[in-house]
Amino acid sequence: MSQTTAPSSDTIRNAVIRLAGNSQDGIQSIGAFLGQLAGSTAQDVMTYMTIPSTISGGPSIFQVHLGSGEVLHPGDEADTLVAFYQHSYDGHLHTLKDGGICFYDSDNVEELKEERGIIHIGVPFTSATIEAIGGNAKSRGKNIFVLGLLCAVYQLDRERISEIMSAKFGKKSEDILRNVMLAFDAGYAWPVHDIEHMPMAPGENAAEKRLSTDGNTMLALGLIAGGVRYGAGYPITPWTSIMEFLRSELPKYNGMFIQCEDELAAVSMAIGAAYSGHLAITGSSGPGLALKSEAVGYACMAEIPLIVVNIQRGGPSTGLPTSVEQSDLMQAIYGSPGDAPRIVLAPRDVEDCFYTAIEACRLAKKYSTPVLILSDQAIATRLEAFEEPDLEKHWVEPTLDLTEEDADWKPYPLDKITRHSSPGSRSSQEKYPVVTGLEHDEWGHPSGNPLNHEKMTAKRRDKLIDLANSLPTPEVHGETSGSLLFVGWGSTYGPIKEATDRMISEGHKVGSINLRHVHPLPNGLTDLFEQYDHILVPEMNDSGLYGYGQLATLLRAKTCNGKIESVNKVQGISFRVLEIVTAAEALIAKA
Repeated sequence: MSQTTAPSSDTIRNAVIRLAGNSQDGIQSIGAFLGQLAGSTAQDVMTYMTIPSTISGGPSIFQVHLGSGEVLHPGDEADTLVAFYQHSYDGHLHTLKDGGICFYDSDNVEELKEERGIIHIGVPFTSATIEAIGGNAKSRGKNIFVLGLLCAVYQLDRERISEIMSAKFGKKSEDILRNVMLAFDAGYAWPVHDIEHMPMAPGENAAEKRLSTDGNTMLALGLIAGGVRYGAGYPITPWTSIMEFLRSELPKYNGMFIQCEDELAAVSMAIGAAYSGHLAITGSSGPGLALKSEAVGYACMAEIPLIVVNIQRGGPSTGLPTSVEQSDLMQAIYGSPGDAPRIVLAPRDVEDCFYTAIEACRLAKKYSTPVLILSDQAIATRLEAFEEPDLEKHWVEPTLDLTEEDADWKPYPLDKITRHSSPGSRSSQEKYPVVTGLEHDEWGHPSGNPLNHEKMTAKRRDKLIDLANSLPTPEVHGETSGSLLFVGWGSTYGPIKEATDRMISEGHKVGSINLRHVHPLPNGLTDLFEQYDHILVPEMNDSGLYGYGQLATLLRAKTCNGKIESVNKVQGISFRVLEIVTAAEALIAKA
């Protein structure tokens, strides 16, 4: 399909496709191929998936939202459901919109129900794939058969997706690639007589220099572009793919990433690399961040520029390893003994992961302090398509500073931000670095003096106050004053923005902001909040004992604004737009 042709009346601008089966069926591969296709053909895409947390596998879904304009969320309702098994059909039919289409594997699904005008189309995914590939295929390859079927129904770019599959499978063997293409062609050619084909409209953005990938990949790329060359970590879902990416890529830039025996060793090794003058990173998910908390406190006390990535998942404890939650905000800010100020940033989507990582590198070096990046499972694993970053503009080539220190040099001056002297640097006065987790004086020597502790505590705190003073008030999407302002952070960005647009179209005066800098918060929020009758904070954590989510609690403390309310969700899945709109309308109506 030509990407320069204007959309015609018989094309559709958006399609939400939900694939439901088992984790062993390769439904994530279908979604990944569709995501790559969107990235290379100027369409926008956002995906959502659930995978079982057990090694043995189990029920799984992958949802793809394709659009010819901006796609902000994975979709509240599906236009098309693909059900591989009976449990897939029974458990997900309700997610289809009225009049939607359900393709089901007629080899495995029975007892179909006719309701809400849904069109049911039985296709023998399993036996048709075996027939196309051969008797030895068993059920392997039926995901590719389904991909071909969907490409035909939505008239997607067959040539381009064939190229994508060739690049993926061609490296393995000719036999594998041949079987893949046989399965794809069989699905593409399968006669579907009950519906008309629904061609997707071309995208509105130029296809050149666009890519489609996930949040963890963009975070890792942003860290490399920002100057990180050393790191250490321990595997844990859903952080592990960042660790694996850095372990393979950092050596190409004269760096290294070490997999350690546990979380304590990982953060300690990263601190050592940071102390030696290199920007370093460690990371984990919530349980691992808890184990790192004492060492992160050490880095706050020693004022070490360290980057810590936390890919949040459902908690507490082992919790929901493969599900999404935003319940680590308070842990990120306060999760160390004593007053241990650190900077906390949260990317809003996959593309923003790259720029948030670069911002983290800049702030860690400027303020000589730990910077925590709070992403989450939704951003980490979903696919989005966007414009490729300008690496030449953002690239930072790190250099080791071995400048000779003069007579006035102190590692912890009360009137300046700490600048450590890298080991090996010359000193005209033979004053060499002293770094300790004990409270210390300006020269780094341990000190229990009460007034000194008070001054040093203020020094570490005032860096963040200086940062807060430099932050602009977040840009408002929608109305700059009115009945309600949505405030979000992290992956709630897309559903909140869509909810804002929907409510404005219905006549409400509504605006929304997303906070990348969640600690410290920007200073302009107090005045901004006064422009609205209600402030509503949707976030994926519990309302707690006092009725407010974690960010809402911080905002109430920051602004002393009693209009701030919460809408919380802790189901291990992201907000639907409708849930946010319903909560907002109820709040407005209550006034």
